[in-house]
Amino acid sequence: MRILLTLLLLFISTACFAAPIKVAVFDGDGVGKSCANLISTLTEPENADIKLTRITTQEILDGQLSEIDVLIHSGGSGSKQGNDLGEDGRKMIRQYIEQGGGFLGICAGAYLATNDYTWSLNLIDAKVLDRKHWARGTGTVQLELSPSGKKFFQFKKSTLDIYYGQGPLLVRREWDDPKIPNYESLAIYSSEIAKNGAPSGIMKGTSAAVRCKYGKGKVFCFSAHPELTDGLHHFIPRVVNWLADDETK
Repeated sequence: MRILLTLLLLFISTACFAAPIKVAVFDGDGVGKSCANLISTLTEPENADIKLTRITTQEILDGQLSEIDVLIHSGGSGSKQGNDLGEDGRKMIRQYIEQGGGFLGICAGAYLATNDYTWSLNLIDAKVLDRKHWARGTGTVQLELSPSGKKFFQFKKSTLDIYYGQGPLLVRREWDDPKIPNYESLAIYSSEIAKNGAPSGIMKGTSAAVRCKYGKGKVFCFSAHPELTDGLHHFIPRVVNWLADDETK
């Protein structure tokens, strides 16, 4: 009886005092206004298991990535964020993820995660389709979830509407880079925005949400903005929990 009581108390103690998920949102050049919505989403009362901080390039260079579980790069400008990090900062992020850290890139952060630019982090083996017309416009688009996407997001329908803010149109390369992980596509665009001279018929079928393993860590990218879409805010903490969970694949 005493043994059972001890085990019960141990279980209650572990459940009640589980360590919070330590998340850092990048704070530097190229961070856009949507970052405020991201932070608001992650600090909602139902996300009390997440401990949120901001992190600068200098703090990354000083080794503070070792103190967090998940790094987030929000919307804004991928090139400015990548150039702010510099070669040394980008290298430290790759090492952090390779050693078990998690990375979430949203819109600009997804551009940053590709291996398609000189300022890229090279976390996913993906190119950006129609780079010339990256400013193709903003608005609501429709996504089609893959079966694993529906399961991951616990979404009953296979389609959903989401706000798009000129995120990357992610596609697989014609050639495989053995040094950079292939991604799994959880959602594709099933409608499109083609403003500002962008050609139509390009956006449909490109990936809008992808994930992969990177060394001992994990990477997740949203091309669109769940944190700016009513009813989809919960996608962000779900991804954060997946990134921080060593048991998930």
